[in-house]
Amino acid sequence: MGRPVLLIGIAMPLIPRLLAIALLAAPVFAQAQSAETSQPGLSLELNAVQNVEGACRFTFVANNGTGAAIDRAVFETVIFDATGGVVRLSLFDFRELPEGRPRVRQFDVPGMTCETIGQTLINGTNTCISNGAESDICSDGLMLNSRITIKLLG
Repeated sequence: MGRPVLLIGIAMPLIPRLLAIALLAAPVFAQAQSAETSQPGLSLELNAVQNVEGACRFTFVANNGTGAAIDRAVFETVIFDATGGVVRLSLFDFRELPEGRPRVRQFDVPGMTCETIGQTLINGTNTCISNGAESDICSDGLMLNSRITIKLLG
């Protein structure tokens, strides 16, 4: 075994000491990670784009952390080319978004190739229904990010 080391007034071999340090640090790391992933609100991530049959397919991952199920969420979406010019204004219907469960939604934008897209803007909420009534939870605390080179703005 390794050389005994003094830890909190107790002589311990090196390997158990390292294990004790790891166990003591684990809650700190878990708490920091959970704070990052469990922010309240709705998050939309532009996860991928793909050319399909004369269209560009946008793939989003939506995470509803609002505390309530969303019956329907429709966002006004603006697509810009690489030079910043507006190419298209569309409504993306994310349908129902259950609370606490991720959902993947895809939207095909006809007449364009993905290579021509520079950025995408969530311009606002067109429709947000929660508990059968119009709500602001789709826009309150809306968090946007992109996993790809095309920016997602809001």
